[in-house]
Amino acid sequence: MQRQRIIPQQVQKFGFGLLTFISLLTVLLIIVIVIYIFFQGIPSISWEFLNGMPTNGMKSGGVWPAIIGTFYLTIGTAIFSVPLGIAAAIYIAEYAPNNQWTRLIRIAIINLAGIPSVVYGLFGLGLFVVFMNFGTSILAASLTLSIMTLPVIISTTEEALRSVPTSFRVISISLGATRWQTIKQVVLPQALPGIITGVILGLERAAGETAPILFTGAAFFLPQLPASPLDATMALPYHLFVISTSVPGMPIQIQYGTVLVLLLFVLGMNIAATIIRSRARANRQW
Repeated sequence: MQRQRIIPQQVQKFGFGLLTFISLLTVLLIIVIVIYIFFQGIPSISWEFLNGMPTNGMKSGGVWPAIIGTFYLTIGTAIFSVPLGIAAAIYIAEYAPNNQWTRLIRIAIINLAGIPSVVYGLFGLGLFVVFMNFGTSILAASLTLSIMTLPVIISTTEEALRSVPTSFRVISISLGATRWQTIKQVVLPQALPGIITGVILGLERAAGETAPILFTGAAFFLPQLPASPLDATMALPYHLFVISTSVPGMPIQIQYGTVLVLLLFVLGMNIAATIIRSRARANRQW
């Protein structure tokens, strides 16, 4: 019998201390960045800035069209990606046999999550804008963002489903429930906190992306709000890119104000998800 190697206590303490230091440093950097953006952008935040249209070549006015456009794109992405992603994860985790093809599909999903967003943008341009003739529109951009967020939602949802103890399934089926009834009534409610985490991670990435909507749905400037899914729209990430790179003489306060609005938009999604996840976790039975 091979003798088990014992790690000295000093080495363990050093390892834990190093991990703690790295974690604290990471959190500290994030806090510093958020505080810096807040104090740089808060002077620009006003009702006129949040509810007004851009004026004077976007050097003044507000970001209301960009806020609404980002909201539309996020909702559109959720409509297409969330049901499909959860359904795919349920099939892979609960129904698909554990064979070579299933493992290959999992590897493909993981690899899709690492593809640069600009590639998804070019794919959406060719498929949705040109081939399916949706044009530069909210619909084309939402479909492109949905494809981009699917790998994240599928992977995290599958892990959440697999984390539910097998005994829950066995007991439910032994009491006469069908496989789908077990998944619907037992597994999904218990896996809900992890599913919500995956959904929010995917939608947050979609809300902050520039490259995919640059090719498929974002407009440089629109004097009015979009009236249908087939209209183009302004969006906070692309608007920030435009005013930072293509508008000479742009006041730095407007740029930081736009960053702060986007940051608050994402933080709002996080807070809502945290509340829902906490309530679901409180009802979890394991």
